[in-house]
Amino acid sequence: MRRMPLFILLIILSGNLLAQSKPATQKAIFAGGCFWCMQSDFDKLKGVTKTTVGYDGGTIKNPTYDLVSSGTTHYVESIIVQYDPKKLTYSQVLNYYWQHIDPTVNNRQFCDVGEQYRSVIFYTNKQQQKLAEQSLKRIQKLFPVVYTQLQPSTHFYPAETYHQDYYLKNPGRYEFYRWRCGRDQRVAEVWKNKALT
Repeated sequence: MRRMPLFILLIILSGNLLAQSKPATQKAIFAGGCFWCMQSDFDKLKGVTKTTVGYDGGTIKNPTYDLVSSGTTHYVESIIVQYDPKKLTYSQVLNYYWQHIDPTVNNRQFCDVGEQYRSVIFYTNKQQQKLAEQSLKRIQKLFPVVYTQLQPSTHFYPAETYHQDYYLKNPGRYEFYRWRCGRDQRVAEVWKNKALT
């Protein structure tokens, strides 16, 4: 049996070590009203590597925007946030999420009303569940009532292509929608003089 030349073996081993040293991308799933706005907000967070808008929380296979918009499927407009765990922790991503929603309203966010716009933290494992529960307890100390839900991800389905990066593809329409919805004004009002530690 022929032996592998030493230099080839070293190249293979160094490649394996490099692959192991790269951190696995972590994922977080949130719902916070209009998923265009959530994507725009999370794309600004340093350490986020990719965002995808879609639907989570229901059980029907392959939901469509029209179906989810009916408010009868239990699906919510959601976003998957992929981030570099060397730059961000899940707890930091949670804090950022809270400060970009209004946790004090039920089955709505800003001008969007209905179960499909409720605020939800979808956890994907026990560690995320534990950290989300701790985070929720901190938020409950800041507000008399908090309606944001914690629930396991049922299945995340990416939304139709035209919804992905909508704020970049249609900046004029997006900015007008966001302004008309009063999202930034309400977030500033809700979080004024409140800090997450």
